[in-house]
Amino acid sequence: METGEEVLQSADYKERYGFNVEVEYDEFEKGLSEEVIMKISRIKNEPAWMLQKRLTAYKVFMSKPMPKWGADLSGIDFDDIWYYRNPKHVKAARWEDVPQDIKNTFEKLGVPEAERRFFAGAESQFDSSVVYSHVNKELEKQGIIFVDTDTAVQKYPELVKKYFGTIIPSTDNKFAALNTATWSGGSFIYVPKGVKCSMPLNAYFRINANKSGQFERTLIIADEGADVTYIEGCTSPVYSSNSLHSAIVELIAMKDAHIRYVTIQNWSKNIYNLVTQRAHAHEGARVEWIDANLGSMINMKYPSIYLMGKGASGEVLSIAVAGDGQTQDSGGKIYHLAPNTTSKIISKSVSKGTGVSTFRGLLHVAKNASDAKAHVSCDALLLDGLAKTNTYPYNQINRSDAIISHEARIGKISDDMIFYLMSRGISEEDAIAMIVLGFIDDLAKVLPMEYSLELKRLIKIDTTGSVG
Repeated sequence: METGEEVLQSADYKERYGFNVEVEYDEFEKGLSEEVIMKISRIKNEPAWMLQKRLTAYKVFMSKPMPKWGADLSGIDFDDIWYYRNPKHVKAARWEDVPQDIKNTFEKLGVPEAERRFFAGAESQFDSSVVYSHVNKELEKQGIIFVDTDTAVQKYPELVKKYFGTIIPSTDNKFAALNTATWSGGSFIYVPKGVKCSMPLNAYFRINANKSGQFERTLIIADEGADVTYIEGCTSPVYSSNSLHSAIVELIAMKDAHIRYVTIQNWSKNIYNLVTQRAHAHEGARVEWIDANLGSMINMKYPSIYLMGKGASGEVLSIAVAGDGQTQDSGGKIYHLAPNTTSKIISKSVSKGTGVSTFRGLLHVAKNASDAKAHVSCDALLLDGLAKTNTYPYNQINRSDAIISHEARIGKISDDMIFYLMSRGISEEDAIAMIVLGFIDDLAKVLPMEYSLELKRLIKIDTTGSVG
């Protein structure tokens, strides 16, 4: 039974993010089959090689069992999902041309205002379709490509064909196969040699339809010496039935390139969020994943970096908040596969009520990765006596000269801490929020200011009224 405080939090979420709009969709059947996959490909007018990738992946998906480790995924009914939900519209290059009901959704979420203030390019995906895509003309002059992945297949087939699925093949796991078979939308970015993208690129993913799946596919290539930051946000309405989000993100950082990938995941608590994210960092390259997970019923996501070249470096910075009924199963993986590589995995998790947060970390140092340096830090904060947290670090170290450090801490908000702050005139709700925000502050401050403020606001909604 919900407490009054939880009802208020739920209402706050629904008002800001959890609403839905009545949209007319193209007719499409529910469930998954070869015929459905062929129909998706036909609607998109895809080349034969992409259809073949889809059909091969479908066979892999059907052959692989459901994962037996991690969170309980037995509630997913693959036959009760729409794998393609396309709102009747024409994709717009100008915001003014987006259909009014869809435009109202993104305006309520603050997406166009954020683009005007902070981003060099933006993309908005609504269910299976990108409804708006725009990139600063100055970036286009520099040769930067920023389009949805469907458009990339049509306009830049050689680039897509060269890199698509090379980082995450369909055989990697069951949900990677599902995405490869059914993908729609996502972002394709190519930054030419030596080009620095001075402002972030942004994408916003919205699930609107009930019992639908969203399977975007994102591929980012930073050529030699290039630099790019990409920020994505995700929300969905509150429904009584469950939906599925299963994305793939592939990053390729060439020699001396830098990619920063930021996610603020705020799906509603009826979403299974099962995402595969992986990067290759070549000689001297640097890759950063900054991953904030607040929403979803079950979240399983472990951004990975393969340090392929000498002097490459990688960081995974992760924040997870598990409220009542939520499972946040997250962390990161880094593979040192070349000499003089460095890495860092930092995880912060907050658990409340029946929420469960789990950190899974993998650190691998190969035999040829001389002078590798790595640090892993995992901190968990429990807000009450019911909340749970788990930590599963795994190190595979094949070099005696590797310098590896690992630390883990678990803490709990005490009544004394709350009493002290309340004795200074601070309300109990604000006292809890202050403690939690102080706990995650070192990660939140690496975000652009507007996103840092929004993350803190979301965490306050999710964690107040929690001590019992």
